[in-house]
Amino acid sequence: MILSDKLTAILILFIFTLFINMPFGYARSKSRKYSFRWFLYIHIPIPLIFLIRIFSHIEIKYIPLFILAALSGQVIGGRFNIT
Repeated sequence: MILSDKLTAILILFIFTLFINMPFGYARSKSRKYSFRWFLYIHIPIPLIFLIRIFSHIEIKYIPLFILAALSGQVIGGRFNIT
C-alpha cells in the first residue's frame, strides 16, 4: 500500500511539473533568447516544484524524472507558439 501511495505522489508531481512548465515554455519562446526574461521563464517554476517535492517526502533520487518533465513541459509549451 505504501508503494502505491509513493508512486501516486511521484506521478502527480511529474504531471504537475509537466503542466506548470508549459505556459512558461510558451512565454519563453516569445522572448529573446538568452535574455533575462528567457532565463526567468525557465527558472521560475523550480522553487515551487522543489517545495512540493520536499513536502510530499519524495526522495532526491527522483529529481532526474522531474527534470525530464520540466524540460518536456518547456518544449511542449514552446511548440504552442504559432507565429
